[in-house]
Amino acid sequence: MWLDVRRQLVENRYQLAVEAAGEFPAERRVAGTPLLAPASWIPAEPIPLTSVRLEFDPDAVFSGVTGLEPAAQESLPPGYSSYAEAIRGLAAPAVFEDRPTYRLISADLAGADPVLRFGRGTYFDSINTGEAAAHEYAAGVGGLRAAIGEPWNLSRRPTNVAISTLTLRAEAGESTFFVHWRDPKKVGHAGGLYQVVPVGIFQPSAAAAWNEQHDFSLWRNIVRELAEELLGESEDYGSDAAPIEYDDWPFAARLEAGLADGSVRAHCVGLGVDPLTFATDLLTVVSIDAPLFDDLFANLVERNDEGRVLAPQLFTPEVVGNFVHHQPMQAAGAALLHLAQTHHLA
Repeated sequence: MWLDVRRQLVENRYQLAVEAAGEFPAERRVAGTPLLAPASWIPAEPIPLTSVRLEFDPDAVFSGVTGLEPAAQESLPPGYSSYAEAIRGLAAPAVFEDRPTYRLISADLAGADPVLRFGRGTYFDSINTGEAAAHEYAAGVGGLRAAIGEPWNLSRRPTNVAISTLTLRAEAGESTFFVHWRDPKKVGHAGGLYQVVPVGIFQPSAAAAWNEQHDFSLWRNIVRELAEELLGESEDYGSDAAPIEYDDWPFAARLEAGLADGSVRAHCVGLGVDPLTFATDLLTVVSIDAPLFDDLFANLVERNDEGRVLAPQLFTPEVVGNFVHHQPMQAAGAALLHLAQTHHLA
């Protein structure tokens, strides 16, 4: 029975998300897409990524719903105490590891001082709540979803943040962007959907203690994901033995220099929650001038550890509109594409 519902969830994620969005107020939907957000999460104009202030509270205590309560048992098969445990035992994808993360505590991106505040978390925190809540929705029950309530209430559930990045190859008249098809056999979240590329959970590069502060950077997280998802580089940076030397990594150093000279531009356009899985995404755009892009990404991959990278797509209203409105696109990707097009970020 559990596997049947899990299969239904995997095979129908897009339609289930669209239906789930209908249960929330229309004013919470970002740019008319299924993505949900309070007003304080969507800035009126794009924010330079370097202007988003990060705060870290390693001692922050979480006291909300964890997915281990009796209300969550309806979504679990007999003999399993958590949804992550059930996935690992019965339907594990190729990549499924409980790594440390930065847990979002509070967010304000619409004020004069954009800020994101984080504590400590783990990847399975969101599986045990959000993915379990999606399973409930597919099964037609709702004990855990009811216990969580408004999914943008960060005190009610442990909230990991995925940094979703729309990567633009910027060239006058014909900028292009990249789309990822997430293989459900390889990923534990959003399998079978299109998404912008790259996307990665905001987390240290490895569990060693020195990475917690060293990797507490939105930009460094994006740089690692660009290398992994567009170039097929390994996620193992050796940072269990020593911190990543970003200044000595040619790829990272050239992107950093591009930020300084203007050939690379990075912006944040918002933050939102998926109505089905409660996955929370920071919406970012990285625009790279064509000469630098072609040099850095000469070996662009067609496949990676999480799925398939489509051929470059023209960044035009017609093509963007097709993905936003007519393709099975993850809610965060649809909202991000729409906002980037509206703000003319190419």
